[in-house]
Amino acid sequence: MSIPTICETILTFVFRSEIMGKYEYFNRDISWLSFNFRVLQEAMDKTLPLYERIKFLAIYSNNTEEFYQVRVSYYKHMLRNESEFPRQHFRTLDPAGIIRQINEIVTNQQSIFHLIFEDEILPELRKNRVIVVGKEDRLSKAQLDYVSDIFYSNILTSIEPVLLVKKKVRPFLKTGHPYIAMEMVSQDNPGEKHRKRYGIVKIPTDHNISRFLELPRENEKHYIMFLEDVIMRNIHAIFPGYNVKNWYSFKLTRDADMEYDDYEGEDLIDAIDRIRSVRSVGNPNRFQYDRAMPDKLLEYLTTSLTISKDLLVMGGSRHNFRDFFSFPNPVYPKMEIESLPPIPIPALANLKKPISSLISKKDYLLSVPYQPFEHYLRFLREASTDPSVKEIKTTQYRVSDHSVVVNSLIAAAENGKKVTVFVELKARFDEEANLKWANEMTKAGILIIYSIPKLKVHAKIALVIRKKGSKHGDQTYLGTGNFNEKTARLYGDHGLFTSNPEVVKEVKDLYKHLENQKLKPRFKHILVPGFNMIPSFRKLINQEIENVKAGKIGYILLKMNGLQDGEMVDSLYKASEAGVKIDLIVRGVCTLKTGQSYSKNIRVIRIVDRYLEHARVFAFLNNGDHQVYLGSADWMKRNLRRRVECIFPVYDRELKKELLDVLNIQLSDNVKACEIDEHLSNNRIITKGPDIRAQLSIYEYFKNKYTIPQYL
Repeated sequence: MSIPTICETILTFVFRSEIMGKYEYFNRDISWLSFNFRVLQEAMDKTLPLYERIKFLAIYSNNTEEFYQVRVSYYKHMLRNESEFPRQHFRTLDPAGIIRQINEIVTNQQSIFHLIFEDEILPELRKNRVIVVGKEDRLSKAQLDYVSDIFYSNILTSIEPVLLVKKKVRPFLKTGHPYIAMEMVSQDNPGEKHRKRYGIVKIPTDHNISRFLELPRENEKHYIMFLEDVIMRNIHAIFPGYNVKNWYSFKLTRDADMEYDDYEGEDLIDAIDRIRSVRSVGNPNRFQYDRAMPDKLLEYLTTSLTISKDLLVMGGSRHNFRDFFSFPNPVYPKMEIESLPPIPIPALANLKKPISSLISKKDYLLSVPYQPFEHYLRFLREASTDPSVKEIKTTQYRVSDHSVVVNSLIAAAENGKKVTVFVELKARFDEEANLKWANEMTKAGILIIYSIPKLKVHAKIALVIRKKGSKHGDQTYLGTGNFNEKTARLYGDHGLFTSNPEVVKEVKDLYKHLENQKLKPRFKHILVPGFNMIPSFRKLINQEIENVKAGKIGYILLKMNGLQDGEMVDSLYKASEAGVKIDLIVRGVCTLKTGQSYSKNIRVIRIVDRYLEHARVFAFLNNGDHQVYLGSADWMKRNLRRRVECIFPVYDRELKKELLDVLNIQLSDNVKACEIDEHLSNNRIITKGPDIRAQLSIYEYFKNKYTIPQYL
């Protein structure tokens, strides 16, 4: 079956809607699969450099793995613990039906995935003299010797072979790791000459062994070999006395959604310490197998490993394509996407003036990765050595491996500043890293405040407090993304430097609340869940409705990663019914259903390109005097109701215009933007005129607006 034919199958799939009253909604997880398919569409795009397409295969694979670990785990938990959920909710949601639908959609998407890899990526690599060695490829003696040397010196000792005996030998499969299943026959026992035996081997990438081996060049060609092929070319050393007739790959995914909302203090730290072992033994929720695997072998595996049929998802001959993030490019920079160096903000790049002196006079907007995250790092570094600074407070949600941010905070503490860091240990899949950095900061004398029970602190806020009478006063940086240098090069986010005394005071009050939840401050400028966030958003939406009723224009432009909260979706439906025009830029989950009578004034677009669209922006026309907010919160139930978030206003007219310019460029995208219809299809936007690829156009926008100063 060709890729276009399978695409049609995916795009015409009948997606289930949830009906509540007169409104319909998409299931959040089915809508997310539509987003992940949009990622896969980038891997299909032949206009992209080959290694960019490979990167999107890796992103798709990683997304899918985490989806099964977390979201499918949720439905499995519902089935195992039905009594914990309201009966009507259980019936309406139908977790077993959702899992079946998820597996069917993912199986179809996997067919496309492997066609892209096998029929397009591999042949294109060969055309460019990069050979991914397959079962049929012949290697030179020098290459064979090299493979053998690597196998015996680096790999063999990490292999744990298992000869399967149904109902007697049941090995434990490690979650998220590819395995090899082999059909074998005995070499020595004539009675077993034609009797097939089955063995399995885990591909030992968890032993700090790369999935890919670069071989010596031959005839100006570069050779790359999968680790499993290296193993199979030396399988006689692992299963001596057997001839391997065929081999196939498979992988098991387990639940990884650890329940720790009820933990606090030392109990939470102990739970985080146990998290790796807890996740590794979670309940199975997906068994992915090679589509070429014979039914008899599949049946033997599922019986031996006690895998139920509802976990089966067909895949290709290889698994764990998230390993392709490290796929070697021996001809770099050929076949890679051209990098775009960040455009500095001239005032903030001027090393002759402290950043604090500039922020004391006006607000500054930072848009990464178009502009350098270094501006924030400098803000933090200067504060760590500034004699007038007495205190620094910040939040940390996801920290990079070698964090300049954390090192700056440690330096501030060593310079005698009081440093307080709220570390959210419950950032899924980053718990251990966050605990490690928290321990490092504690050693340096930094006050660490850990997670609040029942809540996650997702706000991205940094606060610099100066001594009374100081020249530049207190200042804050409020962001839409993590304080993470690595992701700041890959994620599209915004941040605001401000010394606005009213905003700074409310940020201080929010920190007081974080330190003592009994304190209940009042917020007028920033929006915080549990205080004023939902009422404020509803008021802003209703304001547009009232303007339409008064004969004026009502318009709402929202950008976020996810839209799922029923109350907010209903508010948008009602605004649409009233005649308010609404543009939504939603990257991932979107339960709002377009194309209905009550959503006829709503357009939803999705942009997937070289950078991950991560910013949250909320703009309301307000009769021509735009009200614009930025922040950390999506319109998901968890963000609006079970997290500590911070949405903050942009008051500076020039900065508001800059944000609206960026959003309007994104709305004009006719290359990488897709409009989401009532079937959750990603429909390419076709318009007259020149091609507009938003991310490249935004880069040019900043390039034209900000000239690079001579002193850099």
